[in-house]
Amino acid sequence: MLQTQLQTMLALQDEINTLVNENWRAQNFPWYRAIWVESAELLDHFGWKWWKKQQPEMEQVKLELVDIWHFGLSLELQQGTPEQVAEKMLRQLSADSAAAGDFRENLEAFTLKTLASKQFDLVGFAQLMADVELPFEELYRRYVGKNVLNRFRQDHGYKDGSYQKLWNGREDNEHLAEVVQSLDAAAENFSNRLYEALKDRYPGPVKNLA
Repeated sequence: MLQTQLQTMLALQDEINTLVNENWRAQNFPWYRAIWVESAELLDHFGWKWWKKQQPEMEQVKLELVDIWHFGLSLELQQGTPEQVAEKMLRQLSADSAAAGDFRENLEAFTLKTLASKQFDLVGFAQLMADVELPFEELYRRYVGKNVLNRFRQDHGYKDGSYQKLWNGREDNEHLAEVVQSLDAAAENFSNRLYEALKDRYPGPVKNLA
C-alpha cells in the first residue's frame, strides 16, 4: 500500500512538473531552495518567538509540510522513474521508525541537511511528520488533493489569468477540502475522481481534456 501511494504521488508530481515545463528535469531547478524557504514559513506557523505567546497553527503547519513534500518529490524524481524512486523511498522509510521529538530542532536539522546536500532528506521529513502527528495516509490525501487542484488550475487558465479562484463566493481550496472528505482516498482512481468532482463544481468554462 505504501509503495503504491508513493508511486502514485511521484507520478502525479512528474505530470504537474511536465505540465508547467516539458523539460523540467533538464532545467535543474533549485528545488532545495524552495524547501528552505518553505521551512522558514513552516517555522513561523509553528511559532518560535520567545518574547510573545504563540500557539502552533497546526493546520497551516501541515499545509506547509505538504508543500515541502511537492518539492521533495521533484528532487527525488531527478534520480529516476516514479517506479524506481518509489522503491528507494520505501526502503528508506521502512528502515526508519521516528518517534516524536523537538519539532523546531528537527526542522533546523532537516533544513541544514537540505542546504548542505541540495537533496531531499526523506528521513528528516518523516521525523517532522512524527513530531506533528501527521500520518502517511493523511499526507497522501492532502498531497493528492493539492496536486489535483494545481493541475486543475493549470488546465483552466491559471497561466493566462482566466482561471476563477472564487467559486460561488468560496475559494477553490474550500471546495477541495469538502470534496476530498467525500471520496475514498484508498480508491485506485482517487485522483481522477477528485479532478472530476472539482470539474463538476467549477463555475467557469471547463475544457474537454479527454
